[in-house]
Amino acid sequence: MSFDFLQPVSPDIEKYITTLSNQTLGKKVVLHTETDFPNLETISIALICVNENRGAELENEVYNFNEFRKQFYKLFPGNWQKGIADLGDIMIGNEITDTYYVVKTICAELIKNKILPIIIGGSQDLTYAMYRAYDNLEQMVNLVAIDHKFDFAKEENLASDSFLSKIIVEEPNNLFNYSNIGYQTYYNSQEEIDLIEKLYFDAFRLGEIIKNPAVVEPVFRDADLISLDLNSIKSADSGNTNNFQSNGFDGREICALSRYAGISDKVTSFGIFNQNFTKNEMPLITQIIWYFIEGYHYRSYEFPFEDKTNYFKYIVLIEEEELVFYKSNRSERWWIEINLSNNYNKTNKITLLPCTYEDYLAACEQEIPERWWKAHRKNYI
Repeated sequence: MSFDFLQPVSPDIEKYITTLSNQTLGKKVVLHTETDFPNLETISIALICVNENRGAELENEVYNFNEFRKQFYKLFPGNWQKGIADLGDIMIGNEITDTYYVVKTICAELIKNKILPIIIGGSQDLTYAMYRAYDNLEQMVNLVAIDHKFDFAKEENLASDSFLSKIIVEEPNNLFNYSNIGYQTYYNSQEEIDLIEKLYFDAFRLGEIIKNPAVVEPVFRDADLISLDLNSIKSADSGNTNNFQSNGFDGREICALSRYAGISDKVTSFGIFNQNFTKNEMPLITQIIWYFIEGYHYRSYEFPFEDKTNYFKYIVLIEEEELVFYKSNRSERWWIEINLSNNYNKTNKITLLPCTYEDYLAACEQEIPERWWKAHRKNYI
């Protein structure tokens, strides 16, 4: 089985957990130990640490995840009922492609069994391996990256800076949409920004989100895979002084985004990358994961719509276009209907795109929502 590639949690962590209160996460999470592997039939979320950094040119960097686990397991959970397992570590393969294969295979098996993997990396090129996990799941993939740059770099030896290019051009191409959350213009060339526009991808500048974090909630609601680059957080909040970032999200903002990601009914995998594993970084990383799991426990499971009596339907006419909106009477969240062509044979012809109430109001003023327009234009690429 693919789980044979997983290294058990250190006995030191088992010993540390015995010193914790019975109310802490350490006493709630099921561990993969040297003598026991968790029964996955009762598990909804799986934590996996990946000791792979060669994509960021850190050939000799091998991290000990014990400090992360100690910081995480001393936290107290919310009113959580879902089973959580720590499946241990994926160690680096002889080649970086070996590590990619293991991450891909394990994530695919977990997702197929409706278990959400949380990957703690490692360099961000591991996002590519997580994306490849969807190859045999017969679906298109919406990838959302919380990142200060687009990772379109052309240098092949900088995989952590160029993995998105590989995802876009490599077959089989399962990518339906890419959304960047929090890019900072001075880290991205105009050529890259133009390419985002040309491909009708979504990109939100850091300042736009800081002003109103709720603007990206529909983006997370439509995501399958979330990739978080910790360099998108300013160092004053992350504690990362090795790769100092003057600007970025603060601790409260990144935890709010993580909760949006967790609460999305559609998200099936989450990765956190480019950490330096300093003790100063650990508290915020553990809190990001905590908020994601907290959001997961508040999922409404209202999409796809099973009973349309739970929704209000609104039809708006814009010139010759008929826009159909739905509003949930449970969560008051909004969707807009979109008709996709047969170019994407892994999707339904008519689907629903998450949107905001402001999108509906704009449509009433004869403005077509930008995300609807971009998704519509993708049919002609």
